Amino acid sequence: MNRRHCAAAAITLVCALAVLAAPVQAMAAPVPEPAPTAPAAARPSLEEVRQQIDTLYRKAGAATDAYNLAEEQTAKQSGEIIKLAKAIVDGQAKIAELKNRAGAQAREQYRNGGLPPGAQLVLSSDPQLFLDGVNQVRLGQQASKSVLAELTRTQEDLETYTKDASINWEKLEANRLHQAKAKKKINAQIAAARKLESQLAKEERVRLLKLEEQAEYQAQSAWLGSGALGEINREASAGGKQAVAYATAQIGKPYVWGAEGPDSYDCSGLTSEAWAAAKRPIPRTSQEQWRLLPRIAIKDMRPGDLIIYHADASHVGMYVGDGAIVHAPRPGRNVTLTGAGSMAILGVVRPDK
Repeated sequence: MNRRHCAAAAITLVCALAVLAAPVQAMAAPVPEPAPTAPAAARPSLEEVRQQIDTLYRKAGAATDAYNLAEEQTAKQSGEIIKLAKAIVDGQAKIAELKNRAGAQAREQYRNGGLPPGAQLVLSSDPQLFLDGVNQVRLGQQASKSVLAELTRTQEDLETYTKDASINWEKLEANRLHQAKAKKKINAQIAAARKLESQLAKEERVRLLKLEEQAEYQAQSAWLGSGALGEINREASAGGKQAVAYATAQIGKPYVWGAEGPDSYDCSGLTSEAWAAAKRPIPRTSQEQWRLLPRIAIKDMRPGDLIIYHADASHVGMYVGDGAIVHAPRPGRNVTLTGAGSMAILGVVRPDK
């Protein structure tokens, strides 16, 4: 009996040892495989960076045009409001004066028993006084009608002035909001472009400038090679010569958006001021210059004409002859000469046509 108990205990011990000696991983959960790592984003080439920067500055240029137009319209609305405010004040003073005149006539009738002096003379037994009285009654009636008619007209004018002032004030506020929105967009685009440039090493920034010049040269060469310029060698008009002289005298001055000189310019600030110096005021923005000035064919260009660039008319330069323009390029650059075909040409306008 004891031998059977010992044998059973020995078998139990052997089984327990076998379980403990079994491999541990057979009892554990499967280990997941590591997730594949995403490949590192490829760094853009310097040419891609140049294109990104160019796009940002072009967007800033379009926003600058919107800002300048809103600023111009704001100034116009402010001027209109000032004129209307003066008209309202003058109208109120005139109404007060007409009311005094009408009141004086009413008081005169009251003092004479409700009859004007002329009406009293009509009742006179003297024939001559009777005739004088008839005439005075007629004149008095005409004067009363005239005062009342003028008072009515002035009141109507005053209502119109007030309504117009309210409309102009609403437009003024809308233009101010548009201007603020454009300003925010300009700053955002310029900040993004400058951030891209700041991330470049010094030697990369030098190469970036070379790439810009190379892109302009290639575009200019393609334009000249297309025969677009032809045999253009036309003489500038007297006004054109003055405008070109002004614009070229600004070479080297910095581009600043919204600036109209004398120390800095944006693209349309330069062209509008140049033609103002030639005693020929033109619209302030490149988009308005394209919309409102007479258009001419490229083959008919002469110095002083304005070349409008890009599909949205967001840039402008002044043709100076020999296939070149003077323009204010963008933030970070100065007023300079460059090829007229170095950017995508939308068309040409002539301020003094």
